[in-house]
Amino acid sequence: MKSVTKAFVLAGGIGTRLRPFTYEIPKPLLPVKGRPILEYNIRNLAEHGVKEIVLGVGYKGDLIKEYFGDGSSFGVKIKYSREKKPLGTAGALKKAERYFKDTFFMCNGDEIKDVNYSKMLSLHLRKSALGTLALKKLNNIEQFGVVEIKNNRILRFIEKPKPSEIKSKVVSAGAYVLEPDVFKLIPKGKRYSIERQVFPKLASESRLYGCFAVGQWFPTDTFERYERAIKNTRFYKRWFNA
Repeated sequence: MKSVTKAFVLAGGIGTRLRPFTYEIPKPLLPVKGRPILEYNIRNLAEHGVKEIVLGVGYKGDLIKEYFGDGSSFGVKIKYSREKKPLGTAGALKKAERYFKDTFFMCNGDEIKDVNYSKMLSLHLRKSALGTLALKKLNNIEQFGVVEIKNNRILRFIEKPKPSEIKSKVVSAGAYVLEPDVFKLIPKGKRYSIERQVFPKLASESRLYGCFAVGQWFPTDTFERYERAIKNTRFYKRWFNA
């Protein structure tokens, strides 16, 4: 099977809902089990064959660069793509376009998640997809957008549905396999969202797929969710000495 050796990781968020913590520490550097959230994502990608990671940084990006450096201590090569102003998830990716000429992985660097990128890639190639999303089924989807899916093909997204609209309990877990053709859908230098503007377009063209390839998954965008990640994360023992 074709291998993927490059990944783009979003690490530029401000983390306003986690203030006062994030006044001094960028959200991707907040610790879980004594390691930065971002490190979990880097270790996860390296586990699935990634050799080079581009970090999209912005807010307090110097602290992220100071911690991770060139990546050699983490078994990968790290490069940095810096936003001077917030560009959104797709805009940040567009800024790093020059690094990606072939199939690549992408993920949010501010979530704790255990993703089987190899499984996602296998489905992605089998379906000749332009994008493949890591999916997770949840019991409680309150405060989440949901994904409607049929035979692995993503039909549409419903942002925070009302109880009467809920037909799916499947959510996107913030990890993707993408083809370079997605860059054609993103305007240069503008604030643009991959979740709200790029993926719905791919879904409407039947070129977007989903794969149930996530073990533990903990968003960390509120104090309650961050606390849950700290208390319940287990898979870190694969990479870090407990």
